[in-house]
Amino acid sequence: MKKAILTIAIAVMGFTAVFAQDSSRKVRKQMPKMTAEQRAEKATSRLEKKLGLTADQKAKIYAVELENAKKMETWRKADHSAMKGKMDERKIAMKEQKAKIDAILTADQKTKMEAFRAEAREKGGKMRKGLNRGDKTDKAPVEG
Repeated sequence: MKKAILTIAIAVMGFTAVFAQDSSRKVRKQMPKMTAEQRAEKATSRLEKKLGLTADQKAKIYAVELENAKKMETWRKADHSAMKGKMDERKIAMKEQKAKIDAILTADQKTKMEAFRAEAREKGGKMRKGLNRGDKTDKAPVEG
């Protein structure tokens, strides 16, 4: 009798532990695998919608975006142990891309683009803060 009660108690505790797991977490969606050309086309069409690009501007920006997408693809395939050393190289490449795109845009389009970039920086900052939720550095130290 004692063995049966003990077995049932262990089973109940096991089921409780299993069902106590939080299954409401959002599952991270897998990003679709896109080629460099698809990435460039997507970025160009997004800018075309936001900035109202002309056909000539669209072709030039597509070329810039394609070049950047190919660079990013090679960096993604590169050895991950050397990633930290490549950060400066990536920052320089991003500044060059920004300069090339700004040279193609009109003054009005540049103003809109800066607003989009500022909005993206703000969203990125909020995402980084959200990732550090488990970090206890924002709490005041306990004095004893």
